[in-house]
Amino acid sequence: MEPLDAAADVHALIRDQLPDVAPTAWFDSGTSEVVLPVGRSEARASTWTVLERCARAARSVWPRLVDEWVREVADRAFLAVGEMELFGDVRELLRLRIVPKLDPRDREGLVVVPAGDHFDAMVMIEHPRYGGPLTKARAGLLGLRKLGYVMTNTHDRELADVEVRDQPLLPGRDVRVVTKPGSRYVSALLSEVEQFLPNPNPHGALVGVPCHSTLLLYPIRSTGVMDVLPVFADVVAEMHQAAGDPCAPGVYWSHGERRLTPLKPHASLHGSDEFAALLRRLPTD
Repeated sequence: MEPLDAAADVHALIRDQLPDVAPTAWFDSGTSEVVLPVGRSEARASTWTVLERCARAARSVWPRLVDEWVREVADRAFLAVGEMELFGDVRELLRLRIVPKLDPRDREGLVVVPAGDHFDAMVMIEHPRYGGPLTKARAGLLGLRKLGYVMTNTHDRELADVEVRDQPLLPGRDVRVVTKPGSRYVSALLSEVEQFLPNPNPHGALVGVPCHSTLLLYPIRSTGVMDVLPVFADVVAEMHQAAGDPCAPGVYWSHGERRLTPLKPHASLHGSDEFAALLRRLPTD
């Protein structure tokens, strides 16, 4: 049975059980949510989870599954709203953290969206004691639906004071370092590396994000990038291994429409891939 096929009967069971299990709660048929008033606040829980549970089970156990689910969301509502009142406005604490692409099992239940082919953008609650990834359940209970402001929060409160400097990598070759020691959010700038590169910058750049506090950038101007790439890759790998908050160990080519293409440490003019085609077009030093 599909979850939607069970909706009418399961929602009827929820209406029947709410007066006994959660007397102050009510069912919003327009959104298919249970609304739980908690103090001065209000939490909402979508019924999709209990519909999925019931769709997989015999009809005879639906009343028990509904009872368990209502008690579960009521408990979570008190916890989540209690945290919200502890935090103040939890929306002010939401941040965006870029992480290497998560395994589907790890991303399940979290508020995560793809950030290209190789990374994910994970919404975090920034708090020294009670922080961590925002779960879909907590977001629903706290009414956190449209989260477009999260990147603005991250920029304004975490990234406004990042340090940008150039450091020698090889004789006559500098790497640009974008960093904020101790930060967990500099990696969020991975989709905005253009702002730290020369303009115009038609060929893109080598990019490394060895840890969440640091980006490494090298603008590509000539075939000399083939000499830089293996050294750049070694630095990224060493920093990743030594980091307390590691991000990604590899090197990427940032180019066109914010694309990131993984690169091997030893590039060749004779390959058939897109980066090799770029190398053949570049001027020599």
